[in-house]
Amino acid sequence: MLHWLIELLRPTIDSGGFLSPLRVFRYVEFRAVVAIVVSFAIVVLSGKRTIRWLLARKIGDQPEFYHKDLNQLMKTKANTPTMGGILIVASIFITVLLLADLGSFYIRMAMVCMGGFFAIGAIDDWLKLTSARRAPGSGRREGLYTWEKLVYQVGLALLLGIFIFYWGYQKRPLELDEIKQMSHALNLPLLKSWVFVDGRWEPSPNLIVLGTGAFVLLAVIVIVGASNAVNLTDGMDGLAGGVMAIVAFAFVVLCIIAGYEDGNFVLAKKLLVPFIPLADELAIVAGAMVGSCLGFLWFNCSPAQVFMGDSGSLTLGGLIGFIAVVIRQEFLLLMIGGIFATEALSVILQVAYFKLTGGKRIFKCAPIHHHFHLLGWTEQQVVVRFWLITALLAAAALATIKLR
Repeated sequence: MLHWLIELLRPTIDSGGFLSPLRVFRYVEFRAVVAIVVSFAIVVLSGKRTIRWLLARKIGDQPEFYHKDLNQLMKTKANTPTMGGILIVASIFITVLLLADLGSFYIRMAMVCMGGFFAIGAIDDWLKLTSARRAPGSGRREGLYTWEKLVYQVGLALLLGIFIFYWGYQKRPLELDEIKQMSHALNLPLLKSWVFVDGRWEPSPNLIVLGTGAFVLLAVIVIVGASNAVNLTDGMDGLAGGVMAIVAFAFVVLCIIAGYEDGNFVLAKKLLVPFIPLADELAIVAGAMVGSCLGFLWFNCSPAQVFMGDSGSLTLGGLIGFIAVVIRQEFLLLMIGGIFATEALSVILQVAYFKLTGGKRIFKCAPIHHHFHLLGWTEQQVVVRFWLITALLAAAALATIKLR
């Protein structure tokens, strides 16, 4: 809305009158920073009221694990309200409406992605709280069955992948062949996407351009994988929110690099990464994710007053996966979100080893943050150390941009 208003008032702003300071809102990097502040403020100002509303409806968590020692450690969390993802998603939605260019194809698709994953997570949360579904052996309430959740996630990711492949680059008629190659390229770490030949930038001859099937398959793997990985990480006070805030901030930078241009200056060409025109607008979405996660930590830090639930974790993961696919930085997402990947891998390994060996385990409990908790680390130690690792991974990943 604000972006539209600034464009509407462009003649007055450009005339040098009292509205001229508003010119700064044309710069996506400025709006991305403002998005962090605005989304943070929305969560903090509405947090207490939302928590009271959740408590009034008895939307409380009942954490149960297949490990008696872990249940003992986590028993103090009983009845803490969940579905706090409402706070996160609402703040991102409002911030994007206020600050982003709603005419952007990528912004509209990001909103579709956010709405779709929020719906899946909210239904899952609600079923866990109200349904008669019970897990065999434990009697725990269950939400959506794993296969149901995957079907919905894959279906949504499939649609997103197809739309990104066929419609993203078409919004930019200039240099269409080059833009199409960049929009469909497999961007591998340390490899150049551009070369400077005869006074002009051209796509690297080593560029791997994906066909429809490969592109959409990769999009589904990244979006669904990121969504579930963040969901698995959401098991301790402040863990998923803190890690996601750092990851999303790194993607603010990556979005600006991917889409920034000023006349003939294109930042992506200078840094030899794929140039995705108009994708810099997604920096507002990533900035809103940073602010909403930081605001959520205000209430989710130990001892947590609210949990984000699947409505928050599935949405955040799906959204960051979508952004990574658009700007062709799937492998950097794997690196920056190394904690998320490790959490998911620990579950896969634990389940596979358990089945292959007839009941033996690699870890004391999976996801791996519970393994460290059972080893004697306090919950706060696990959380802060995982934050520190993520910050180091983000710094290292951003450094690789220059190593090409």
